[in-house]
Amino acid sequence: MNVPVFLARKVRHAPIGSFSATVTRVGVASIALGLAILIIAFAILFGYKRTIQQKIFLFGAHLQVSKFTNNFSYEESPLPINTALYQQRDPIPGVQYMQAVALKAGILKTKEDLAGVILKGVGRDYRWDLVRESLVAGTVPVVGADTGNGSTQLLISQYMARQLRLSVGQKVPMYFLGNPPRARSMTVVGIYDTGLEEVDKTIAIGDIRLVQRLNGWGADSVGSYEIFVKDFDQLEATRNAVFDQTTPDMRVTRVTDQYRPLFDWMVLLDRNMVILLALVTFVASFNMISVLLVLMMERTPMIGLLKALGGDDPLIRKVFLYVGLNMVGWGLLIGNAVGLAFCFLQYRYQLIPLDPKNYFVNHVPIAWDWPTILALNGATVLLIALVLWLPTFVINRIQPVKALAFKK
Repeated sequence: MNVPVFLARKVRHAPIGSFSATVTRVGVASIALGLAILIIAFAILFGYKRTIQQKIFLFGAHLQVSKFTNNFSYEESPLPINTALYQQRDPIPGVQYMQAVALKAGILKTKEDLAGVILKGVGRDYRWDLVRESLVAGTVPVVGADTGNGSTQLLISQYMARQLRLSVGQKVPMYFLGNPPRARSMTVVGIYDTGLEEVDKTIAIGDIRLVQRLNGWGADSVGSYEIFVKDFDQLEATRNAVFDQTTPDMRVTRVTDQYRPLFDWMVLLDRNMVILLALVTFVASFNMISVLLVLMMERTPMIGLLKALGGDDPLIRKVFLYVGLNMVGWGLLIGNAVGLAFCFLQYRYQLIPLDPKNYFVNHVPIAWDWPTILALNGATVLLIALVLWLPTFVINRIQPVKALAFKK
């Protein structure tokens, strides 16, 4: 028979309503609450970061290759698509997909208002997956068709639609800067909404052939290559691999440089999460130490009796260590149940709304990161198990004679 386990079981089964039972419930509740908070916090953090990143990647690829120039306006220099980088892109390590785009500044004008926009011309190789997820009306434009001058179908943001009072199916003139200025009658076929002002205020999507014709380019010239990587955590390594394939007149720009304020803000969120993790861990550890000290105080006569019967200090310490680990087990079980249940309800039903003007999303996003959840559980067990050894050393100072005479 394992004596420490047997005695720990007797200590745990305190009478209902006793002080020991109350203290034990407090210890279990503190662990459960701390773990549930951490699970929810990390699920929201990862969900928020991934949602914001996906919105950025709608119109800003992980990497962008363009012609090297000192001109920082939206008037791009032509970049040929018959380069080795574009034609032999599959063997480049870390690259998942590459597409060609071109930008052109213009003005959308109605009878009541006007708005300066950037027309992003895309071709048949453009990936519409993320864009379709952000559609609030209509569909994506038909692009890449052999229409000579290019399609005049246009996808605009909900911000532009409200500003110009436009809806799907309406025609709107778009004026392009030049000498002389040129105009095209565009047809709104879809409306998207990302919640990011940097994007919604400026970007409209159309046919790349239209941009090529306006710039006087041939079909073999584009404004830039957009590159998506397989693993965003390996962005810098992939950027170096792409850079090795470029010519001296090309430059490679990271999305983290294009949208630096947003990515710096997400780094700040990570730092805040570290602070929260430290605070919750400290509080839970402090509570467990306090609970175990109270339980040992309650069981002081028992400790004295065990010592008088020949029980050594390591054996008695194991008894209270097993008591603490039992509380940790129940705390993990309840904390996981509460935390995962909350995450599931929010993920499924979007119970908590947010103001998209301030948070860029209309509800609290949830991401299921199971390795992180398992790591939180493992770290909780390991840390509290180490912390629980500290109060048990008080047992070394308890003298059997005084302990047997101790009155609660």
